[in-house]
Amino acid sequence: MTKTLSGLYAITNENLMPEKFFLSMAETALASGVSVMQYRDKSTDTNKRLNQASALKKLCDHYSAIFIINDDVKLAKQVDADGIHIGKNDLSLKETKEQLGNNKIIGVSCYNQLSLASDAIKNGANYIAFGSFFGSSIKPDAPHASSDLISSIKQQYNIPVCCIGGITIENHRPLLEAGTDMLAVISDLFSQPDNDHISRRCAQYLKSFNTN
Repeated sequence: MTKTLSGLYAITNENLMPEKFFLSMAETALASGVSVMQYRDKSTDTNKRLNQASALKKLCDHYSAIFIINDDVKLAKQVDADGIHIGKNDLSLKETKEQLGNNKIIGVSCYNQLSLASDAIKNGANYIAFGSFFGSSIKPDAPHASSDLISSIKQQYNIPVCCIGGITIENHRPLLEAGTDMLAVISDLFSQPDNDHISRRCAQYLKSFNTN
């Protein structure tokens, strides 16, 4: 399978994924068809973060998935991640590219602003992310984004678009219909350390991608 910036984009969460279940839950998602996995851990436990990221990198390679690190250039370089995801409070796209090199993927959060998306694309982003589209327990104060953003940017640019924020199996269809390439899912996949639940959810999302 060729690595591609499309499909189901899973994001890890240290609160939803206890350490003892972390790798099992992540591998279940990858084995069930997740095409992009982002490691997001806001703790200060550097050893844990390095160990988990290293293990995830191996799993992603095994399942031919893209491995992204959330806003930590040093960690991305340590584990040779496929790329990094940055937001408005992180390093600039230019600085990130200088530190990581041109052969790594850089995704940029653009929230609900077309101007941020246009700037990111012009500065060499490999994909852009819009959101939050729905109420999110992970980022309850995130600005609300409209699905019109997806069609607007797609009319102007040929770039992979990722949607994030409160996405569930019940509400995701309009985002696919608007033309998004990726659905970033956290709670709806990892709300419980139950591998059967993760497998079922992945199968449901993949069916939507395949029938859209």
